[in-house]
Amino acid sequence: MNNAIYLTTTEPFSGKSIYALGLMNLLASKTDKLAYFKPIISGGKKEKDRRLELLKEHFNLSQEYEEMYAFTRKKAFKEINRGNESELIDAIIEKFKKLQENYDFVVVEGTDFTELNNVEFDGNISIAKNLGIPVALILNGDKRTPSEVLDMALAAVHSFHNHGVQILTLVANKLMEDKVEDVKRRLEAILPAEILITGIPVHAELSNPTMAEIMESLGANLIFGGNLLTNRVDHSIVGAMQLHNFLTRLGQNTLVVTPGDRGDIIIGALQANVSRNFGKVAGIIVSGGMHPEPSIVKLIEGLETIVPILQVDEGTFMVVTKVNQIRARIAAGDKEKIALAIRLFETWVDEKALNDRLVAFHTDTLTPRMFQYQLVKRAKSSKKHIVLPEGEEDRILIAADMLVRQNVVELTLLGNLEVMETNAKRLNLSLDFSKIQVEDPATSPRLETYSQALYELRKSKGMTPNTARDLMHDVSYFGTMMVYKGDAEGMVSGAVHTTQHTIRPALQFVKTKPGNSTVSSVFFMCLPSRVAVFGDCAVVPNPSSEQLADIAISSAESAKMLGIDPKIAMLSYSSGTSGEGEEVEKVRKAAEMVKARRPDLKVEGPIQYDAAVDPEVGKKKMPNSVVAGQASVLIFPDLNTGNNTYKAVQRETGAIAIGPMLQGLNKPVNDLSRGCTVVDVFNTVVITAIQAQEG
Repeated sequence: MNNAIYLTTTEPFSGKSIYALGLMNLLASKTDKLAYFKPIISGGKKEKDRRLELLKEHFNLSQEYEEMYAFTRKKAFKEINRGNESELIDAIIEKFKKLQENYDFVVVEGTDFTELNNVEFDGNISIAKNLGIPVALILNGDKRTPSEVLDMALAAVHSFHNHGVQILTLVANKLMEDKVEDVKRRLEAILPAEILITGIPVHAELSNPTMAEIMESLGANLIFGGNLLTNRVDHSIVGAMQLHNFLTRLGQNTLVVTPGDRGDIIIGALQANVSRNFGKVAGIIVSGGMHPEPSIVKLIEGLETIVPILQVDEGTFMVVTKVNQIRARIAAGDKEKIALAIRLFETWVDEKALNDRLVAFHTDTLTPRMFQYQLVKRAKSSKKHIVLPEGEEDRILIAADMLVRQNVVELTLLGNLEVMETNAKRLNLSLDFSKIQVEDPATSPRLETYSQALYELRKSKGMTPNTARDLMHDVSYFGTMMVYKGDAEGMVSGAVHTTQHTIRPALQFVKTKPGNSTVSSVFFMCLPSRVAVFGDCAVVPNPSSEQLADIAISSAESAKMLGIDPKIAMLSYSSGTSGEGEEVEKVRKAAEMVKARRPDLKVEGPIQYDAAVDPEVGKKKMPNSVVAGQASVLIFPDLNTGNNTYKAVQRETGAIAIGPMLQGLNKPVNDLSRGCTVVDVFNTVVITAIQAQEG
C-alpha cells in the first residue's frame, strides 16, 4: 500500500511550492497524521530550509524540524565526493521509513537545483527509486512554447521510466493561461494514459517578490514600515524627475527607487499611496547611501500609514537592475500568497482524479484541520450570498478580503463605499470592491420596498410606516430584510452591535422553523484532537425541559449538517439515577422528550461532563451507555453553565470556538461576539453559507 509521493522538478524555480501547498492542503482534509520530508535541504541548522518552515508552520505539522530532512546540501555533497553515496541513500531510506511507520501519509520533496542540474536530476531519480514511491513531476513552462514543454516532458518521463520509477502525475506549471488546455491535451496524447496531466497558469501575485524578499536580497536597511513587508511589488520605477511627472507613472503595487535626498519624491509617493486617485505604492528604496533629511523623517513619523522604506548604498540604476533579478518565494508568514497558491491548486488540479491515484486512506477521527478544511470546501461547493451589515468595520473588511480571495461566498457589505475604500487602504488590503456588492441602506433603491414590507409584517404589532422606514435605515434590519426577501441567503453581524440588536429583526419577521419554537445556538469547539458541539452557550438563559429538547435536536441536526456523528449528552451535575433535584429532573425530562420525538438519535442524560467525554470515566459511571465517553454534542442545562464552560475550554486548551451559530430560524442569521477576531468572522460566514445550502 502506497502512502507517500515524491515531488520533483527538472530545474529551479519551477513553482514546486504551489503544488506542495495544494497537495498538503488536500491531504490535511483526510488525516492529521501528515508528514513532510526533504531528504537534502538547502539550509543548515542555523539557517533553516524555507519550504520546510513554511509547511511546518502553515499546516501545524507535529514533526520536529530535524525529522523533516536527512542531510544538508553541504554534507550530502561531501559524502558523494567521498564515494559514500550508498551510505547517504541508506540514511535517507531509514529516516523516511520511520516517518512512513508513524504517519498516514508522507510527502517527499526533491532537491532545489541550486547547483548542478544534471547531478541533482539523477539524484532525485535515485532517491525516488530507492524509496519505492511514485513521483509528481513538476515542469517549468514559463516563457516556453507548448512544443518546448512537450519536448521537456518526454525527456523527463523517459528518464524516470527508464530507471523504473513510476510517474503518478505530471504538472506543467507557469503556463500562459490561454495555453493551458492546449498543452494539457497534447501531453495527454503523447504520454502514458496512467499519468495524470495537469496544467497550471502563471500568476503575477506569486511570481512577483514582496518587499521582505527585496530587502533580504539587497541586504537593505529598514527605515520605516516593517509591518507591511508582505507588500507585493508588480513593477518598479525610478523617481528622478519632477514630482508632477513622477506621479503619472505610478501604477498598482509600485516600488519607487529614488536617491535619499529626494524628499519631494518620498513624500509624494506616501501621499499618493493614501489617495483614492492613485494606485498602491508597495514600498520605497532610497539609494546612494543617503538618508532622508531630518525634517522629512519627522514628517514621515507623523503619518498614520507608512509603506516600507528601505535604504541601500548602491546607486539607483544598480538597485533597479538587482530588483528585476529577484525571484519571488512564498514565505511562512505570507498568508495572502499561501491562500492564492492553494486556490490555484484547487482550481486547476483534478483533485478527485489525483485522489484516485493516491492511496485511498482515511481516519475515523475528525480533527480541527480536517473540519475547517471541509467547511470551506463545502461552502465553495455551492456559493451562497451572505450580507455583512457592519461593512465599514476593520475586522469585517479583512475577513471579506480573505473570503473574496478564497472565492468562498458572494458578499454584500452594508455601509458607505468611500469609507470602506479608505479603511481598506489604511489596512493595506487588496480588497477588490468590484467583486462584492456594497449597499448603503440610506441611499439604497430597496429602501422603500423594504420599509413597506416591514410595515406590512409588523403593523398588527402597532408599527407605523414612518417607524418602519426609520428602522430600515438600521443595518441589522436592512440586512435581515435582504435575507427575508431572498436578496441575500444569510447574514452575519455582531462585531459592533449587541446580540439583541443583531437577532431582534430575525425573531420579528424571519421567525422559527416549523416544529421548532426555540431559537438557540451552538459553538463548534475545535479541540486538539476532535471537534465537539456545545449548545446553548449564547441565547436561551434558563431553558425549560421542552426548550432543552429543542436545543438538543437542533444541535444534533447542526452536527450532522457539518459531518459530525451526533452523540448527545444532556449535561447535569449528576449521571444517570445517582442524583436528585429540580435541575436534574429538568434535564432527565428533556432527555426523555428527545428520545420520544427522535428515537433515531443517540442521547444520554442526565450525565456529567467528565462521564460524557472521558471513555474511562464514562465506562465506570454508565457502562451500558452508547454515548458516555464518546459524546460529540454537549447540551448545557442553562446559559450560565454553557457560556462559562465554552470560554473556559477555549482559553485553557487553546481550542478554536467557531460560532455562535444560531439554529431554529427559517433562514440563517448569525451573531458575532463584539470581541470576535477576523478568523471568527471568516468561520462564521462559512458556517452561515453552509446553513444556506441546507435551505
